[in-house]
Amino acid sequence: MKISIVGAGISGLATAQAVLARKPDAEVVIFEADRRVGGKVWTEISPEGYLCEGGVNGFLNKIPRTLELCSEIGLTPLPASSSAAKRYVFSGGELHQLPEKPAEFLASHLLSVPGRLRVMCELFAGGTDNPDETLAEFGTRRLGREAFERLIDPMASGVFAGDATKMSVKSCFPRLHELEAEYGSLIRGLIKLQMKARKEGNKDTPGPGPGGRLTSFSNGMSALTDTLALRLGSRIHTAAPVAGISRNNKLYTLHMADGTDEETDLLILAVPAFAQSSILQEYEPELAGLLNGIEYPALSVVCLGYREDRIAPYLDGFGFLVPAVEQRSILGTIVDSNVFPGRAPEGYALFRTMVGGARTPQLGELPDDQLLDRVRADLKDLTGLTAEPEFARIFRHEKAIPQYLVGHAARLEAIERLLEKHPGLVLTGNAYRGVSLNECVVNAWKTAQSLVLHF
Repeated sequence: MKISIVGAGISGLATAQAVLARKPDAEVVIFEADRRVGGKVWTEISPEGYLCEGGVNGFLNKIPRTLELCSEIGLTPLPASSSAAKRYVFSGGELHQLPEKPAEFLASHLLSVPGRLRVMCELFAGGTDNPDETLAEFGTRRLGREAFERLIDPMASGVFAGDATKMSVKSCFPRLHELEAEYGSLIRGLIKLQMKARKEGNKDTPGPGPGGRLTSFSNGMSALTDTLALRLGSRIHTAAPVAGISRNNKLYTLHMADGTDEETDLLILAVPAFAQSSILQEYEPELAGLLNGIEYPALSVVCLGYREDRIAPYLDGFGFLVPAVEQRSILGTIVDSNVFPGRAPEGYALFRTMVGGARTPQLGELPDDQLLDRVRADLKDLTGLTAEPEFARIFRHEKAIPQYLVGHAARLEAIERLLEKHPGLVLTGNAYRGVSLNECVVNAWKTAQSLVLHF
């Protein structure tokens, strides 16, 4: 039985690895349109010695499956520095450290006194009859307008580069939706979960953040996809775009862009939703239309290197996010050289700034000189950084992170109904139930489990 996978990003590569872990003699072939593997996992090391992540910069070590995958392929994960737990939000003209404990929250000036009191009243906030709220509606209803603007909104931009006024809370952050449904309050739910964790002797007690420690590899995130590709070897065909598909009896035929055809028993599309839509346009136009409706705004990643003696004292910790209400050009900045060792040459620092996303996609498409001017101006205003960068590298994503907008859950249900008519056709990737690398790996494992029935 032949299994064809379209796409050699983390979803396609992890799916192939998971299939072969269950069935080592399975005939698996992977077609990748680009000349490189990895997709949004994209590490570059400059001649000067800067290690830049053009896409994914790590994963949280709370998900066992990703760590198990690393063990399977012989990779040693690299946890972030403990100082990287210190994170900031720019608000009201200054950087505020995000509080990690209740006492720190009460003492923090990130929110005004009335704003902090309103958060404490979350215990008594009312419910809603709206089955699919936006993140803005949910955050304002439960925590108040100020907390939404200063805490929840930057979280949305940090994870999705999204617009919280359009994002579906139950699709983007299902745990928040579940906590309210189960406990009637986020605070009450966290307290009860923490009590349960302590009772069970679990040191990793649940908190308001996503949990886990950011993790990468000594030579960057591409180590994961490159190692997977090395193990898969000749099963991968790069520079091999698929133009469309058809089906004859029980076999699918991949119509390659070079005019050749490839037959397969099972077909897994592990490319972005818009690419899946293009491939399926002639074969299943209704499904293609649903996939094409998933938005992917433009995003640019700007990496800047500085001599430490020209910028010290500079921002410590992980970095900072910028709420939409501040009306700045940048979404946030990570000081990569603070997070993982070896990200910059000795005596230098590496800053990684995100621009664009769903809020202001047009800014992510600015020409290089204008983009750099915007980033440097914001870094000066927000952190006092006036030094000239010694190094600059811009990574551009015309279509970056899929947006789970209101109606996303209904879209997925419609997609699943249409897929029932096409046995042996599987859609996977980060367009559906999680955008993180962890979620892509977990979904790849689940996809391989579902294919066991066909062996």
